[in-house]
Amino acid sequence: MGLLSRKATCNSHGQDSSYFLGWLEYEKNPYHHLHNPNGIIQMGLAENQLSFDLLETWLAKNPEAVGCKRDGQSIFRELALFQDYHGLSAFKKALVVFMAEIRGNKVSFDPNNIVLTAGATSANETLMFCLAEHGDAFLLPTPYYPGFDRDLKWRTGVEIVPIHCTSFNCFRITASAIEEAYQQAQKKNLTVKGILITNPSNPLGTTMTRPELNLLINFITEKQIHLISDEIYSGTVFNSPSFISIMEALKDMNMEKNNRVHIVYSLSKDLGLPGFRVGAIYSNDPTVVSAAVKMSSFGLVSSQTQFLLSVMLSDKKFRNHYIVKNQNRLLKRQRKLVSGLEKSGIRCLESNAGLFCWVDMRHLLSSDTFEAEMELWERIIYDVKLNISPGSSCHCNEPGWFRVCFANMSEDTLELAMQRLKSFVGSIKKHNHQESEKLRKESHIGQWIFRLSFQSFNEQDQR
Repeated sequence: MGLLSRKATCNSHGQDSSYFLGWLEYEKNPYHHLHNPNGIIQMGLAENQLSFDLLETWLAKNPEAVGCKRDGQSIFRELALFQDYHGLSAFKKALVVFMAEIRGNKVSFDPNNIVLTAGATSANETLMFCLAEHGDAFLLPTPYYPGFDRDLKWRTGVEIVPIHCTSFNCFRITASAIEEAYQQAQKKNLTVKGILITNPSNPLGTTMTRPELNLLINFITEKQIHLISDEIYSGTVFNSPSFISIMEALKDMNMEKNNRVHIVYSLSKDLGLPGFRVGAIYSNDPTVVSAAVKMSSFGLVSSQTQFLLSVMLSDKKFRNHYIVKNQNRLLKRQRKLVSGLEKSGIRCLESNAGLFCWVDMRHLLSSDTFEAEMELWERIIYDVKLNISPGSSCHCNEPGWFRVCFANMSEDTLELAMQRLKSFVGSIKKHNHQESEKLRKESHIGQWIFRLSFQSFNEQDQR
């Protein structure tokens, strides 16, 4: 062990989180409708498979893009040879147009301010390296994506201080919660370098309100710190209220050139292409852009991927069709999950975006503790055979909440998952009813014995 670094041997990656442990259990026994119908159904993966047919149809109609051809001529050599770190100009131009259209063209983006990265994971970590030193802190509203404990902290040494949000106001950010987190960091002698938000929220599936965004902008302006807005789910907003990007909020405050606000984006969720590893940083700070470009050499996007996507995203007809169709499908699927849960007596936080719901199972806990939450989660994993993510893995400070994904499976699989859950909840209700009846009978027997004893005592006293 002495020959290895502390990074290699320490346990700070976050792999022991129940979020990742659920994945491990799924991989041991994955559900398949033919080969393993009693296996674990994966509902812990925020992946969008609902519109894959739209991508496949486009690819079939555009074989040149797949075959590395332009106007019938091969450009394989051009793509295969060395490319600089800035990325293909055609792709960056197409990407910023796509980003603007998702935001209703209320804001525009300068392709010169885009830095390409190998997914949003790389983008977030790169920004940590650019904005903070080892031991500095970022404030994050809870609940937050469990992977941030790895992405933001593991290699950078940056600390996360939670901004505790509660179900009392549907987990909205408040001024008092931000200030309390800031003060908590100062008590720990941590230098706060910024706030990181996900908008739309992972795991809540909600978009931030304009008052929340204005509150954040005013706070970072007052404290002279950074704000990172992770907007990788911006194209998944399927219901009102509409999505408000941090760039739109800045524009409305005449602060659109603010160089302490940075956006993280990706095509993993909006286009459903996580395997392509396409992420991006957008910043108005030229020093951040320059440093991030240099760091991107450790996680570049392949030239072949950039070329293919530059052609796809330059197709305006495809873009418009995909965005609308995908959002409609997400809405339909989300409603199916919510309806299925309601049949089991389970409710969700009202949501309008994302690939998941924030599900309230507090009434199924044996006690109002995180130990009870883990007991319930283990039963759902091992008995019900569903992998869902417990709220504690998202640093929620209220036990009993779970993130449940709905877009990474077929409709039939989702229906099966709901059937399994309904049977499980029914068994809990039956058990609770039996226990209640047992206690009621024991209580009646106790009362009868007490009355009998009291009557006997009175008779003896009279004698």
